[in-house]
Amino acid sequence: MALHEVDVVVLGLGPGGEHAAAELARAGLTVVGVEKHLVGGECPYYGCIPSKMLIRAANSLAEARRVSVLAGSAEVHPDFAVVAERISKEATDAWDDTVAADRLKAAGAQLRRGSGTLVGPRRVRVGEDEYRAGLGVLLNTGTAPAVPPIPGLAETPFWTNRDIVQQSKLPRSLVVLGGGAVGVEMAQAFARFGSEVTIIEAGDRLIAAEEPESSKVLREVLSSEGIHIHLGASVESVTHQDTFTLTLKGGTQVIGERLLVAAGRDAGLKGLGLANAGTAPAGRRVAVDEHMRAADGLWAIGDITGHGAFTHMSMYQAKIAIQDILGRPGPTADYRAVPHVTFTDPEIGAVGLSERQARDAGLRIAIGKSSVPESSRGWIHKIGNEGFFKIVVDADRDVLVGASAVGPNGGEVLGMLTLAIAAEVPTTTIGNMITAYPTFHRGLQTAFENLKTDGQHWPVCCDAPIK
Repeated sequence: MALHEVDVVVLGLGPGGEHAAAELARAGLTVVGVEKHLVGGECPYYGCIPSKMLIRAANSLAEARRVSVLAGSAEVHPDFAVVAERISKEATDAWDDTVAADRLKAAGAQLRRGSGTLVGPRRVRVGEDEYRAGLGVLLNTGTAPAVPPIPGLAETPFWTNRDIVQQSKLPRSLVVLGGGAVGVEMAQAFARFGSEVTIIEAGDRLIAAEEPESSKVLREVLSSEGIHIHLGASVESVTHQDTFTLTLKGGTQVIGERLLVAAGRDAGLKGLGLANAGTAPAGRRVAVDEHMRAADGLWAIGDITGHGAFTHMSMYQAKIAIQDILGRPGPTADYRAVPHVTFTDPEIGAVGLSERQARDAGLRIAIGKSSVPESSRGWIHKIGNEGFFKIVVDADRDVLVGASAVGPNGGEVLGMLTLAIAAEVPTTTIGNMITAYPTFHRGLQTAFENLKTDGQHWPVCCDAPIK
């Protein structure tokens, strides 16, 4: 066993871990980054970037098909190979992380390939090497696709989110197991290219983490595009010969050429050795304080902290951890305004508390809603304009605590709402702002003017469509 003395070990080089390792090295520390797969993590190779390139391509097909309603006629001939080649060449370097690895080394950090395990306070073992970190260890080990224990599933050649973005050929049919963000995004994209798609979801609605109104809009849109949806469906077995056969409780069988398992993520904390470093998993996450400290000499960021499996969360937490490791005064974690987007068409953007979460927190709330199709910009858009705005206000403090922006560019509109929550801007200030006409943002004014509390209804002043 070779022993190495260093300042910091970064265990896992997802977006936040890679950033932290580089910045700490630039600050003059001796840093070892440990990664068993690809430097940069899930986002650039399997998640954010390639999946959104696929969605962008699929959305262009949908928009071209709308020409007949808006501008004349157009022939659309999907070619999945075009986007598959773009993903391989432009987004992932054919799943080669040489550029990212070289970037890390150029910052002054060492790169150690392999699986790391905590074997004591500030100690990490990788293969036959042990690293003792004078300042400590930063965990950014991320998550992997979870595989539910369905009889027969493990013996079949199913896809996960990592497999589906590496495909060069469009399947004739695709079954998607799971109606969360990844499942619905891929279902819509493949359907728009021409696959026959079926979604199987165990819960009673799609994207269950979002507002019920968001689930309703998305289900209606996906159904209108020919996607078959089974809700409240329990899969009892999976078999595969030339095709996949999923048998549901009650005997219904769903058959598809390919199967995408999009049933959540697994943090894989059991083999990490957390107890050796002075802590233990808090359920399926690592508990951290406002400085990202999990124990003395141990920090954790990203998916494993349980504050959202988003690249932007990992990067946000990395900035906090970097300052704390360096012993510098810096920001503390604030999760009141965490935005996230499901990149379907329409986009499902949300930030802060849902209506249910706000009620469960004991807040006296006011709710405001407006319809995108009934706004001037929505009326102009005419087709592909499904959506709404919903705002959740702490009525006692007159500040926004949550919001959903569903519709074209819903994720972009979300920026204004995120700022309002983070800065605690009074709702009267937002409602009296001048917003450009005609924009999707303008529909927010109607939502603020439509605020309702129990026993109170403020006057409605609508941004009515032009007739």
